[in-house]
Parts: sequence; C-alpha cells; structure tokens
Amino acid sequence: MVKRRDVLRGMALAAAGCGVGVAPLFAQGPGDQSAGPTLTPVEGLPEVRVSEAINHVLAPIRDRHHLPGLIGGLVHGDRLESVGVVGIRKVGSPALFQVGDQIHLGSDTKAMTATMIGSLVDEGKLGWAATVEEVFPDQAKKLHPDFRAVTLWQLLTHRAGLPANGPWWMLKQNQSTTEQRRVLMAGMLQSAPLTKPGTKFAYSNVGYAVAGLMAEQVTGQSWETLMRQRLFEPLGMKAGGFGPPGTKGKVDQPWGHQAEGETFTPRQEDNAPALGPAGTVHCTLADWARFAGLHLRAAQGKPRLLKQETFRTLQTPPPGSEYAGGWLVVERPWAGGRALTHSGSNTMWYATLWVAPQRDLAILTATNAGGDPASDACNEAVEALVNLSQIAPDRE
Repeated sequence: MVKRRDVLRGMALAAAGCGVGVAPLFAQGPGDQSAGPTLTPVEGLPEVRVSEAINHVLAPIRDRHHLPGLIGGLVHGDRLESVGVVGIRKVGSPALFQVGDQIHLGSDTKAMTATMIGSLVDEGKLGWAATVEEVFPDQAKKLHPDFRAVTLWQLLTHRAGLPANGPWWMLKQNQSTTEQRRVLMAGMLQSAPLTKPGTKFAYSNVGYAVAGLMAEQVTGQSWETLMRQRLFEPLGMKAGGFGPPGTKGKVDQPWGHQAEGETFTPRQEDNAPALGPAGTVHCTLADWARFAGLHLRAAQGKPRLLKQETFRTLQTPPPGSEYAGGWLVVERPWAGGRALTHSGSNTMWYATLWVAPQRDLAILTATNAGGDPASDACNEAVEALVNLSQIAPDRE
C-alpha cells in the first residue's frame, strides 16, 4: 500500500498525504555550468536526444543512493529535448535501464485523471460543481449526508474530507475495476467525513477513485478506456498503460524495487487496480513529456485538447490551498515565478515532475525504487537538471 511518509515527504503543505511527495526544491538559484550538453539522437525516438551531461549528473546520484536505475529529462515547449538514464532494470539482472523504457508514475497519474475529466467538463457531461448525489442518485440515500453534496472539484483538490486510503485489499479480484470503485465508494462514504467537506486539505487516493468513478458513471466507460481514448491516444502516448510495466516474470521492462535500508528488493507489483485514477499509470519518459508539454503550453495560453478556461481551472488551487487539479502550485525563483509540480510512488517506484511556464521548461525524473533514498534522489536529480537547463541546448 501507499505510505504516507514516503509520498508527501518534503511537501510544503501543512498535512501529510498519500501517493505524492513533492519536495520544496532548493530555495537558492541554480549553480553555474561551464559546458553545454553533448546530445546524441535516440534510435527509434528521433525527436529525443541522449545527453551525456544528464548521464553525468545522474550517475553519482544513483550511486550515492544505491538505486537500481535513474532517468531524467528536459522538456521545452511540447517535446522531450534531452534525456539521460543510468543503471539497470532489475537488481540481479544485467539488463540496462533504457531511454525508451516504461516508468511507473504513481500519483503523477492524478493530474492525468483530472485532465481527462476536464474533457468531460468541456463536453457538458460533468461539471466541476457536480455532486456525488447528482451523479449517483440511486446510491445517495446509502451515503452519509455530509458526503452527498461533495463536489467533483472537492474530490480532485483533496477537500472532500475522505481518508488517504481505503481497504483496497478487501476488493474482489473477480470484479471489474469500475465495480471495485463502486464498492469502495459505497463503503467509504457511509461514515462521517474526517473534516467538513470543502474546508480543509486532506490528501486522499479514495477521493480520486471516486472522481474516476463519476467519470465512469456519466460515460458508461471504464476509467482505463477513458484515459486511453481521451488522453493517451490524442497525445500520442503509445506506451501508456496501467499497473507494473512489462511482462510478468520477464525483464523486458524495469521492475520496481522495495527499499529495505540501503538494499532494494525487486517487485513486479502495484497497488490495487481500483486505485487507478489516483496512481497506476505507466508510460515512457517521452510519453510523460507529451503530457507535461500539454500543461506547459496551456499555462502559456496555447491550449490543446481542452479549453483554456478548463486548463486554468486545473492549474488554479482553491483559495487558501496550494493544490489544484492534480498539481501542487508553488512559486520558485528558478522557475521565474509559478511552477506546477507533483511526485508519485507506489513504494516501488518514485517519479517527480516540475513544469515552469515562464522558463518554457518541464523537468521529469524517475527511479525504479521507492522509499526515502528514491525521494531524495529524485529531488537531487531535479536540482541537477535545473542547473543544466541554464545552458541553452542545441535546438536545430
């Protein structure tokens, strides 16, 4: 299960949560670099270039934290411009971590779920103010009265008063993921909320599962199908999928690793499929860059897929909060002002994304390991990539 200590470690919020670990990245400006990156085209990914400079900064971070593998890249506009990767796919295997390998995003899935739901809002199938009672009228009487008026937007901004996690292990494997989410909602929304809905931030994977179920309810399609049709396919995220990357029992993709001190045990597992809207997407770094570029461009007033107003909503926290629709929104000097960020971990992977619209820059990094070493490594990798981004890359 997702661990609260791992996921919000270092996040600049008053309450700890679950499934996200956004660090408050260095306060001072980035250091100087004396030489620009050497870039090599990636076979099969002509738009992506391997940067020896990125490899050079990732390698000591990986070694220092004893990680199996570490990958990172720089996005300008809507393309992954340079990338580096070091390490192996699985402890005990000689297979190297590759640029085109799949990575598990954990709670970085949340911004994707919120964006997919934004397409339903644009079409009038859902509204940000739609309530649980309105979307599920047949079940409303079985729910606690305080939960009936909870809105879609409160679920997406963690202000619905729901707990971080539910009894995922009690869900039946022979049920569809939609039915599992329906059972979860019926069970979790019968008791009184932890806080009065709409008043306080309380990070909740359950809330995103319910938001995903609302999308399923109004469309008659599974969340997984909606993500493929409304996000992955339009963005060209060809490797977008759900659960642990790769074929069970094979090392055709990186495995996740559970941290045990400074050692890591390979695990090809994930959280319960019902958790999907909160954190089960996997994809390549190039795929993830396409999503980052979507929000980067939208923040610059160049929207695709969704209306500008919808992106503005997704990127604007409610008053008194820093958390919007799957994004923590903060101010950072190196970003030139406002930045969007999130991190995610299923305790076997860790991934971090920063979007800096004023810099026309997004930074992505991930490791096939969980725990504190992975969180620290991703933060250090982001800082190193910010430093490298000060050097204008070759953009022929």
